[in-house]
Amino acid sequence: MGKFKKNGKRPMGAISTASLPDIVFMLLFFFMVATVLRTEEEKVQVKKPEASELYKVQKKHLIRYINIGVPMDKRRGTEPVIQLNDQFSKVGEIQDWIGKERQTLAEAEQSKMWVSLKVDQDTKMGIVSNVKQELRQASALKVLYSANSRSRTGSEE
Repeated sequence: MGKFKKNGKRPMGAISTASLPDIVFMLLFFFMVATVLRTEEEKVQVKKPEASELYKVQKKHLIRYINIGVPMDKRRGTEPVIQLNDQFSKVGEIQDWIGKERQTLAEAEQSKMWVSLKVDQDTKMGIVSNVKQELRQASALKVLYSANSRSRTGSEE
């Protein structure tokens, strides 16, 4: 029978990193599949008006959306309604909603929150004015209006 010697220390072999790219791509694929890109479902029809002077916001995580338009479900009527997140709301609920949405942001970013109004182009200004009054009372003074781009018309002299 053979003898086993334990008196010498053998050096440890290097850890193989050949499977590391496979693991990274599996994690990447998992997060791409599991990530939800849009959590809000639009329940009102919004045909945005056109504008020639548009500004693209860089920090989209600071924007909260208010949709105003005719409900897609005709059982809810044909008059424009307000949609905050995924539910229909009344004008009086906007101040509470603004407070809750501010709490979802970091404390340093709460004063930088923007409110974007996505309003159907056929909506009367009365409901929009009421929403703007509620936003003023909630100290949400940074308001954006969503619009589609169009080229300038007319001659400039």
